Amino acid sequence: MEILGVDLGGTNIRVGQVENDTLKQIVSTPINNKEIEEDVLNSLYGLIDQVVNSSTKGIGIGVPSVVDTKKGIVYDVQNIPSWKEVHLKELLEKKYGIPVYVNNDANCFAVGEKYFGKGKEYEDLVGLIIGTGLGAGLILNNKLYSGRNCGAGEFGMVPYLGQNYEYYCSGQFFGHISNLTGAEASKKAAAGDKEALALFERLGEHIGEAIKVILYTTDPEAIILGGSVSKSFKFFKDKMWERINTFAFQQSVKRLVIEPSEVEQVAILGSAALYYDAVR
Repeated sequence: MEILGVDLGGTNIRVGQVENDTLKQIVSTPINNKEIEEDVLNSLYGLIDQVVNSSTKGIGIGVPSVVDTKKGIVYDVQNIPSWKEVHLKELLEKKYGIPVYVNNDANCFAVGEKYFGKGKEYEDLVGLIIGTGLGAGLILNNKLYSGRNCGAGEFGMVPYLGQNYEYYCSGQFFGHISNLTGAEASKKAAAGDKEALALFERLGEHIGEAIKVILYTTDPEAIILGGSVSKSFKFFKDKMWERINTFAFQQSVKRLVIEPSEVEQVAILGSAALYYDAVR
């Protein structure tokens, strides 16, 4: 069985051919964010045309935007200004005659971990993306839960210390506190820079507080971390756990698993996994 996974990222459209749970081929093209809606759609069609065949059973698409997951409509897509309201599911199903599933990128990360990563053994898990922002996808009772308006898991928007959790628990933190990018801070920390290491410890404290909110609201078995900042997990994990260990329900903490993702091409695989989530 073959599924296509489409990652509509910030700079490129990528389409992957997933056959028997293995990523076989990736084709891609840059996104010109000045193009009109139809031109971007034609670029997408051109990529799909290269890999779709008679064995293709469905298409999953991850988009950095608000999504009506039932109708497959995407709104105000990041980095594609012309995509204000695109009926993506309808357009692709009409063109290719196979089921199409559309969701936001954080939800695709979570379901990608469920089917291709460390989340396989868990019924209830959170895929927490710590990158330029803070977002999450929820797997509850073995199914992706998006919420009615695709807003479930937006823990980064929860108010915290006069801002919100995203302000303190993402790559933005380094710019707010020290005028560094996350990549610069990580490089300095790896070289043993004490100030950078202290920054990561402070970040870990804030992430620990965010995870306590996740525990109170969703009570997952596992939290899988993705995003660029998660690659520096070793620099913030100890302080993160210190804060988590102050959680009121200690049995929940003892059972909780928190690990960084190890899935390569998780954006494409997660998009393809939208099909598995729908039919399995």
